[in-house]
Amino acid sequence: MAQPFLSPEWIAEVKTIRDKYAGQGNPVVQKVRMNLVVTGAPFGDGEVRAHVDTTTGDLLIEQGALDDAEVTVTTDFETARKLFVDQDQQAAMQAFLGGKVKVQGDMTKLLALQGAAPDATAQQIAAEVKAITA
Repeated sequence: MAQPFLSPEWIAEVKTIRDKYAGQGNPVVQKVRMNLVVTGAPFGDGEVRAHVDTTTGDLLIEQGALDDAEVTVTTDFETARKLFVDQDQQAAMQAFLGGKVKVQGDMTKLLALQGAAPDATAQQIAAEVKAITA
């Protein structure tokens, strides 16, 4: 059953998908610890805080902020969905140039992560995440 993007139910489903593919695919070589702040969510208090950590070689996305993040990205709900579900890189660039994406910290870490080509396992995970997103 499809869940609203970034809702607690959606996050739980994404973790299940991630766990299903644990240890498969190529390790992430770009090491980054990044916080993500999404504003304008249509649930809760309207703000979702999460983080991305690739330092183990896996792409881990979890709720909450890291104390020692190298970069923090703040964006609105619609842009976050285009980035994480639709994987629309053109929309990401337009949002950044239009001021909808704010970056604090080491931007080179973010750019290195963005430039990584997904392998077949990552593409399958992305397809399953898209399929469970309302």
